[in-house]
Amino acid sequence: MKKLKMLFIILGGIQFFVALGALPVGYLFITHPDGSTVGMNVEMLANSPFSDFLIPGIALFVFNGIFHLINAVFCFFKLKIAPYIGVISGIGLLIWILVQVYSIGLSSYLQPLFFSIGIVELILSLFLIKMQSNDRDLT
Repeated sequence: MKKLKMLFIILGGIQFFVALGALPVGYLFITHPDGSTVGMNVEMLANSPFSDFLIPGIALFVFNGIFHLINAVFCFFKLKIAPYIGVISGIGLLIWILVQVYSIGLSSYLQPLFFSIGIVELILSLFLIKMQSNDRDLT
């Protein structure tokens, strides 16, 4: 049981970390769609369907920011739904990075870092689901 609680806290910490990076950058993309405030420019989007960073900024802010932050709180309160949302947010983070690399290329060490974090988030969430299922079987 202690292991289960610790894994919830670790997953919540990972999700809080993702949100901590996504919220300010997403906000900056929304308020400055040319990407200038984060050292990017719209020319980077030449091979993507976007003309500026507004739509990617909204997606980053909402899905990798707010969504991860809410589920981090769910994890800290050890809500049973948190690992299921963790699976969705982990897959979402992986898709986000894959689309980003496809659209603008591999341009930062943060891309493989956050891809790895997405894998860890997904595996940890699936492990928590399994542990909760086993816990239910014991009661």
